Amino acid sequence: MIDLNGVKPFAEGGNRRCFINPQNPNQCLKILHPGLLDKINKTRPWYKKARTLESFDDNLREKDGYEQRALKSKNPDIWKHLAKWYGLQETTLGKASVTELIVNNGQIAETLEHYLLNKGLTEKIKKSLQSFEYWLKEHLVLTKNLLPHNLVLKEDKDELVIKIVDGLGCHSFIPLPQNFNIFAKLYVNKRIKLMWQRIHWDLSGRQGNWK
Repeated sequence: MIDLNGVKPFAEGGNRRCFINPQNPNQCLKILHPGLLDKINKTRPWYKKARTLESFDDNLREKDGYEQRALKSKNPDIWKHLAKWYGLQETTLGKASVTELIVNNGQIAETLEHYLLNKGLTEKIKKSLQSFEYWLKEHLVLTKNLLPHNLVLKEDKDELVIKIVDGLGCHSFIPLPQNFNIFAKLYVNKRIKLMWQRIHWDLSGRQGNWK
């Protein structure tokens, strides 16, 4: 078990907190907020009552995302834009999803959101996004909505490589994209379109609904 007593998270989202693994500083530990599943169970609408409580656990959903068909490929390029996953581990704060911690010169990598809000849509980041798009279409990696705060930038010589650190998985209710390439292509193209809508929404001052 990993002891996290006295360890502070370096980031927090709506459902999870992120810690640097004190046993391995190259790993990120993602842990559900205390009492989150109980809160969801009490407040979920009637049409979600049929779902198991485990289906709302982001760590288990992340596990499923990393077990998708596309990531079973032997091609090492599959990991170019993706933080590696090391499984689930018990900690003193609960079960953690353990992923690669993306860093640059010893500092936690900047999010795409932070970059865009500070520097805008530069030619450099446009090239990074084009490379990312090509990778998604080439390997048909299934993701939820590609939100800029769930993407970080890994410095590689003169290039900024976009890495997915959260949001793997499929939004589709019927599992056609998980099993058939023709539906996976449609699904991935839709995610890319929504990614650009979100980017332009962020850059426009977040007026109205980005979808």
